[in-house]
Amino acid sequence: MGLSLSHVGVRYGATAAVDDVSLDLPDGEVLAVLGPSGCGKSTLLRAVAGLEPLTSGSVSFDGTDLAATPTHRRGFALMFQDGQLFAHLTVARNVAYPLRLRRTPRAATAARVRELLELVGLPGYADRLPATLSGGERQRVALARALAVEPRLILLDEPLSALDAALRERLASDLRGILRAAGTTALLVTHDHEEAFALADRLAVMRAGRVVQQGPIDEVWREPADESTALFLGYARVLRDEPAARLLGAAGLPPSYAVAVRRSALVADPAGPVRARVEQARATPEQVRLVVAAEGIGTLDAVAPLGTHVAPGEEVGLRVDVTRLAVLPITARP
Repeated sequence: MGLSLSHVGVRYGATAAVDDVSLDLPDGEVLAVLGPSGCGKSTLLRAVAGLEPLTSGSVSFDGTDLAATPTHRRGFALMFQDGQLFAHLTVARNVAYPLRLRRTPRAATAARVRELLELVGLPGYADRLPATLSGGERQRVALARALAVEPRLILLDEPLSALDAALRERLASDLRGILRAAGTTALLVTHDHEEAFALADRLAVMRAGRVVQQGPIDEVWREPADESTALFLGYARVLRDEPAARLLGAAGLPPSYAVAVRRSALVADPAGPVRARVEQARATPEQVRLVVAAEGIGTLDAVAPLGTHVAPGEEVGLRVDVTRLAVLPITARP
């Protein structure tokens, strides 16, 4: 059955840090709660763990209300952004720590540690100290430790935010594979939509203490609930009214009050239906990024293949990649 949150609220005096949140997380899936700093997502995670008292609602697992169950008896494991490894213990002893607390026999502990280090891609690291590891390696050790006692739920609090962008991208993919291989149910909170997309099966977008949208990753991505959600998910701009209708018409789509546009939704193409004047052009390792003034639409981002020679002031044609647009529902109109 898995984790179920029903109308959960957490208040600090007059401030509602978490406001009427209901979520379900089936066994074996990964749910990402995505939102900006201060939106209440970490408070929600701590409430699930039993570290924050609820002021309303309930948290249950497999149909059992956890209100009377203390943190250490919930069968959950927590992993934080800095890993929180014991600096004076070797990798093996860090991973073994929760097993030792449970008085697991030495032989079984050693076998489990070897299994977990293999799972997280760190065989041969057992005798290393945390100070000798890279940031990504430390997070792998922290994950191995969290998985050691086979928790029924693992709670991940911004697990990759302390890493640089390239390492974060690589490790996100690896963590996804590790969680799948372990069959672990996981609740992740993060402010990084790329991290959420890489790790999770389902997404809940949180703003000002409330969940404003939830569903499968691809569904939320294709159909953001409103303009603020679209921009937070990584869409570059939102066009409204006549500019939105003109762009949608160029894409062969029916008009709508607003459309969210990814940075790469418009691609330079001499035969494209959108005519525009280049305002900025900047080459990146993957493509040429443009800012253009499109006729009847306004300022837009666009891209061109590497090697394309365009300069500010030049006229270009643009085609529209409909997979990089999200038509916003009329119910989201302010």
